[in-house]
Amino acid sequence: MLELSLIGIIVGTLSGFFGIGGGTVLIPLLLLLGYETKIAIGISVIQMTFSSIYGSYLNNKKGTLDISMVLYIGMGGFVGALFSGFITSAFSAKTLEFIFLGFATFALLRLFLKTREYQEQKEVHKFLLILIGFLLGALSMTIGVGGSIVLIPVLVGFLHVPLKKAVSAGLFFVIFSSVSGLISHSLEENVDYESGITIGLASLLGVYIGIHLKDRVSVKLQKNLLVLFYLCVVGYLAQRVFI
Repeated sequence: MLELSLIGIIVGTLSGFFGIGGGTVLIPLLLLLGYETKIAIGISVIQMTFSSIYGSYLNNKKGTLDISMVLYIGMGGFVGALFSGFITSAFSAKTLEFIFLGFATFALLRLFLKTREYQEQKEVHKFLLILIGFLLGALSMTIGVGGSIVLIPVLVGFLHVPLKKAVSAGLFFVIFSSVSGLISHSLEENVDYESGITIGLASLLGVYIGIHLKDRVSVKLQKNLLVLFYLCVVGYLAQRVFI
């Protein structure tokens, strides 16, 4: 219980600090503790439900969350994530680890690309926003991540959303995808509720710490810490998959 609570606080802090759902942090830790891949994914979905709801509440209080902008993407994500449990069950644990490794590698490489910020936000057809959400929800919840690590560069690079708003929107999207993903993974019996709820409750404290820390450090330090973290994740997963 103490071990899982500590993991929850760490994951929640990183989730709030970097605006991510937490799955890219939690799943490698659970695999390291000996959890089976599909169960680790199910636990991650529970934790993301807790952290995304609380984190979005805090971001909304701070005035950095534009709910109307991400609502249609979230609706698409909810529908897409409903298929995630079935997709996860169709793959072997090793295949899921390969997919997760690819996802983490993409997240790492993205940090080395300079994202240009624009002055005016683009107006995009609502159907396109729903489609983006659908694809992202189905893919991300299949491997137990929130999807914000992909959504944020899409919002900034293609829809010209300011970075601060995009980070808050990414965490808000995770509410839709994680709640729907939890329904789907529960139907496939991939969820350890006791471990998931323990980690999820502890992560609330971490989210509070992370969101208050993110406004007190430089962007450069924040990015360097995230690069270091993803290097560790990619290295660990590569060792599991290839050795």
